[in-house]
Amino acid sequence: METQEVYRGRLIDHIQLVVQDLAASQTFYTAIFDALNVPLGGTGDGFFWADELFVSTSNSEAAQGILTGRHHLAFQARDRAMVDAFYQAALAHGGRDNGAPGERRYHPGYYAAFVLDPDGNNIEAVYHGEANRSTPAVRITF
Repeated sequence: METQEVYRGRLIDHIQLVVQDLAASQTFYTAIFDALNVPLGGTGDGFFWADELFVSTSNSEAAQGILTGRHHLAFQARDRAMVDAFYQAALAHGGRDNGAPGERRYHPGYYAAFVLDPDGNNIEAVYHGEANRSTPAVRITF
Protein backbone atom coordinates (compact mmCIF):
# COMPACT_ATOMS: atom_id res chain seq x y z
CA MET A 1 0.00 0.00 0.00
CA GLU A 2 1.51 3.30 -1.08
CA THR A 3 0.12 6.47 0.46
CA GLN A 4 0.96 9.96 -0.66
CA GLU A 5 -1.25 11.99 1.67
CA VAL A 6 -3.18 11.20 4.85
CA TYR A 7 -5.24 13.09 7.41
CA ARG A 8 -4.80 12.47 11.12
CA GLY A 9 -6.21 13.63 14.44
CA ARG A 10 -4.12 13.98 17.57
CA LEU A 11 -4.51 10.69 19.44
CA ILE A 12 -5.09 7.79 17.04
CA ASP A 13 -2.66 6.94 14.26
CA HIS A 14 -4.76 4.03 13.01
CA ILE A 15 -7.13 1.26 14.08
CA GLN A 16 -7.20 -2.13 12.40
CA LEU A 17 -10.20 -4.43 12.39
CA VAL A 18 -9.72 -8.02 11.26
CA VAL A 19 -13.00 -9.31 9.83
CA GLN A 20 -14.53 -12.59 8.71
CA ASP A 21 -16.17 -11.36 5.50
CA LEU A 22 -14.26 -8.53 3.83
CA ALA A 23 -16.91 -7.95 1.13
CA ALA A 24 -19.71 -7.60 3.71
CA SER A 25 -17.56 -5.25 5.80
CA GLN A 26 -16.57 -3.16 2.80
CA THR A 27 -20.24 -2.80 1.78
CA PHE A 28 -21.18 -1.79 5.35
CA TYR A 29 -18.32 0.68 5.91
CA THR A 30 -18.57 2.21 2.43
CA ALA A 31 -22.25 2.97 3.08
CA ILE A 32 -21.76 4.51 6.53
CA PHE A 33 -18.69 6.47 5.42
CA ASP A 34 -20.68 7.81 2.48
CA ALA A 35 -23.32 9.00 4.98
CA LEU A 36 -20.53 10.60 7.07
CA ASN A 37 -18.90 12.16 3.96
CA VAL A 38 -15.67 10.18 4.39
CA PRO A 39 -14.27 8.56 1.22
CA LEU A 40 -12.53 5.21 1.19
CA GLY A 41 -8.78 5.79 1.04
CA GLY A 42 -7.99 2.64 -0.87
CA THR A 43 -8.36 -1.10 -1.29
CA GLY A 44 -6.07 -4.02 -1.96
CA ASP A 45 -5.85 -7.77 -1.78
CA GLY A 46 -7.46 -8.57 1.57
CA PHE A 47 -7.95 -5.01 2.91
CA PHE A 48 -9.49 -1.55 2.57
CA TRP A 49 -8.97 1.64 4.51
CA ALA A 50 -10.45 5.09 5.21
CA ASP A 51 -8.64 7.75 7.21
CA GLU A 52 -7.38 6.05 10.41
CA LEU A 53 -9.40 2.83 9.98
CA PHE A 54 -7.77 -0.18 8.30
CA VAL A 55 -9.95 -3.29 7.73
CA SER A 56 -8.48 -6.62 6.63
CA THR A 57 -9.07 -10.35 6.43
CA SER A 58 -7.41 -12.68 8.94
CA ASN A 59 -5.07 -14.00 6.22
CA SER A 60 -3.93 -10.52 5.20
CA GLU A 61 -0.19 -9.96 5.69
CA ALA A 62 -0.94 -7.18 8.21
CA ALA A 63 -3.47 -9.11 10.32
CA GLN A 64 -1.53 -11.52 12.55
CA GLY A 65 -4.00 -14.27 11.53
CA ILE A 66 -6.77 -13.73 14.09
CA LEU A 67 -10.06 -11.84 14.29
CA THR A 68 -9.94 -8.71 16.43
CA GLY A 69 -13.05 -9.38 18.49
CA ARG A 70 -15.69 -6.88 19.51
CA HIS A 71 -14.71 -3.23 19.62
CA HIS A 72 -16.43 0.12 19.96
CA LEU A 73 -15.60 2.79 17.37
CA ALA A 74 -17.19 6.23 17.38
CA PHE A 75 -17.13 8.35 14.23
CA GLN A 76 -17.68 12.10 14.17
CA ALA A 77 -20.77 13.58 12.53
CA ARG A 78 -21.21 17.22 11.47
CA ASP A 79 -24.84 17.39 12.62
CA ARG A 80 -27.85 15.35 13.75
CA ALA A 81 -28.93 14.68 10.16
CA MET A 82 -25.58 13.02 9.49
CA VAL A 83 -26.08 10.75 12.54
CA ASP A 84 -29.52 9.82 11.21
CA ALA A 85 -28.11 9.13 7.71
CA PHE A 86 -25.34 6.97 9.21
CA TYR A 87 -27.90 4.87 11.09
CA GLN A 88 -30.13 4.35 8.04
CA ALA A 89 -27.13 3.50 5.81
CA ALA A 90 -25.83 1.00 8.36
CA LEU A 91 -29.16 -0.80 8.69
CA ALA A 92 -29.58 -0.93 4.91
CA HIS A 93 -26.12 -2.44 4.39
CA GLY A 94 -25.77 -5.27 6.89
CA GLY A 95 -25.69 -3.44 10.21
CA ARG A 96 -27.95 -4.23 13.17
CA ASP A 97 -29.55 -1.75 15.53
CA ASN A 98 -27.72 -1.18 18.81
CA GLY A 99 -29.30 2.17 19.74
CA ALA A 100 -31.43 4.36 17.48
CA PRO A 101 -30.48 8.03 16.93
CA GLY A 102 -31.18 10.22 19.91
CA GLU A 103 -29.75 12.29 22.73
CA ARG A 104 -27.66 10.46 25.28
CA ARG A 105 -26.93 11.40 28.88
CA TYR A 106 -23.16 11.62 28.40
CA HIS A 107 -23.35 15.43 28.19
CA PRO A 108 -25.95 17.98 27.00
CA GLY A 109 -26.28 17.89 23.21
CA TYR A 110 -24.66 14.43 22.77
CA TYR A 111 -26.66 13.00 19.85
CA ALA A 112 -25.65 9.55 18.67
CA ALA A 113 -26.69 6.29 17.02
CA PHE A 114 -25.21 2.83 17.55
CA VAL A 115 -25.13 -0.17 15.21
CA LEU A 116 -23.40 -3.53 15.15
CA ASP A 117 -21.28 -4.14 12.04
CA PRO A 118 -21.23 -7.56 10.30
CA ASP A 119 -18.65 -8.81 12.85
CA GLY A 120 -20.50 -7.52 15.93
CA ASN A 121 -18.36 -4.43 16.51
CA ASN A 122 -20.30 -1.57 18.14
CA ILE A 123 -20.12 1.35 15.69
CA GLU A 124 -21.33 4.81 16.69
CA ALA A 125 -21.81 8.13 14.95
CA VAL A 126 -21.89 11.09 17.32
CA TYR A 127 -22.62 14.79 17.09
CA HIS A 128 -21.55 16.70 20.20
CA GLY A 129 -23.50 19.87 19.39
CA GLU A 130 -22.49 23.23 17.99
CA ALA A 131 -18.72 23.77 18.09
CA ASN A 132 -15.99 25.64 16.26
CA ARG A 133 -13.05 23.63 14.92
CA SER A 134 -9.64 25.22 14.55
CA THR A 135 -9.12 23.09 11.42
CA PRO A 136 -11.12 20.31 9.72
CA ALA A 137 -8.17 17.86 9.79
CA VAL A 138 -4.41 17.58 10.00
CA ARG A 139 -2.94 16.97 6.55
CA ILE A 140 0.29 14.97 6.31
CA THR A 141 2.12 14.73 3.00
CA PHE A 142 5.04 12.35 2.47
